[in-house]
Amino acid sequence: MRAVVQRVLESSVSLGEKEVSRVGKGLCVLVGISTTSTKAMIPWMARKLLNLRVFANKDGKEWAANVMEAEGSVMLVSQFTLCHTLKGNKPDFHNALPGPDALPLFNELVKEMQSMYAKDRIATGAFGEHMQVRIQNDGPVTLVVDAPAEPPKPEKQQGGKQANGGGKQQPKQQGE
Repeated sequence: MRAVVQRVLESSVSLGEKEVSRVGKGLCVLVGISTTSTKAMIPWMARKLLNLRVFANKDGKEWAANVMEAEGSVMLVSQFTLCHTLKGNKPDFHNALPGPDALPLFNELVKEMQSMYAKDRIATGAFGEHMQVRIQNDGPVTLVVDAPAEPPKPEKQQGGKQANGGGKQQPKQQGE
């Protein structure tokens, strides 16, 4: 799973002349779902996208706040062409997961990000459609994020506690 993340002043998606979604300040994320993408990658990708520090904080310090802290929105747009290989000058998309198989993973990513942030702050394009995506890049800031083949295991902190990224201590299991 690959994401091309752009910090934006605004972004919108239209089908022909009809606008289907719009966001203001925040992120526009083009999402490529490949044949190696799995449901296990989704929580990692959602956390990574929502926690990228690409905004200034309230004190004006650059690269110090994530989209949630900046009270921004996220536009998620499925884009199978991110999973290309080149055969000479011609792109080949055999690494892209076919639409019927990719749609549930894309929808799961949307749902995960909405549950981690706010449903009304996560917008989407029109999956599988020929869209016109308008992106007013801010900076410009553009990052590529590739999900690891296997999500990283929680790291051990000092004292033997596991880091979970949320600051909450996980309950101990028997035998720990």
